[in-house]
Amino acid sequence: MTKNLPHLLFESQKPNNIGIEILTIESLFERKDDQEHNPEKAHQVAFNMIVFYTEGVSKHLVDFVWHPVKKNTIIHISKGQVNAFQFNDKLKGFIVLFTEDYLKKQLNSLPKNEIDRLFNAQLFSPIMQVPRTSNVAEYIQLFYEEYRDTEEDYNQESTYNALYSIIFSKLERLKQYQTFHLKHSDKLNTFLNFKALLETNYKQSRNADFYAEKLNITYKHLNTISKSIISLTAKQFIDAFLVLEAKRLLMNSEIKSTELAYLLGFEEPTNFVKYFKKHTGFTPNQFKKEYI
Repeated sequence: MTKNLPHLLFESQKPNNIGIEILTIESLFERKDDQEHNPEKAHQVAFNMIVFYTEGVSKHLVDFVWHPVKKNTIIHISKGQVNAFQFNDKLKGFIVLFTEDYLKKQLNSLPKNEIDRLFNAQLFSPIMQVPRTSNVAEYIQLFYEEYRDTEEDYNQESTYNALYSIIFSKLERLKQYQTFHLKHSDKLNTFLNFKALLETNYKQSRNADFYAEKLNITYKHLNTISKSIISLTAKQFIDAFLVLEAKRLLMNSEIKSTELAYLLGFEEPTNFVKYFKKHTGFTPNQFKKEYI
């Protein structure tokens, strides 16, 4: 029987959980063998997650790319992304998990630019290094202590919301200085429209001209916009999007390469295999064996 990529749901041991939880990296490491799925193996999450490494050196998998981590590294993982830990006994830190519903309840307090960063994993790297001068660690530690305080149950939801808002705002402020800061502009709006069109039409076309026409702009203009926002041409972005979609589908079902090829809009399965190997270095079957 073919194995599939585990799809982890948000589950909390805390009664009346409002959709947010925090635990330590050490505690997950200690009970990794007792989990239904080993967190060191690739798995897809149905929630959002912030991992804050406070001690140690290792690496963390996000959408099939391993990122180096060390003290004060933050990894942000959005719903639907694939991730995996690589534990060792020197690693310490915190893992904050929150559902999509919880996130939506907090949106009114977030500036529009922050929402763009949060909901568009393609726009920003999932990894960020927190400066030593930042007090983010203290707020996350406080959130952990509040969450684990079983004796205090008065108005806990408001406390969690307030601490989450502070932590998130501080992280987003730091991100402004560590990456280019996206400002709302016609270029950004056009790129987001391009991305939305791709998400609904990628089975129909992998041609950048197709999307430029739908956006009522030239291919050259779309390329200029794409390169200015994510440093990739429109075609490179389309290919990256399609390859990631193929990887996720490969890992999440018993679908064969032939079926997947037709599902992704390839007329010939051999063309899909060549396309996939060109962009990943693996055939679809080799790739699946590599991660499961």
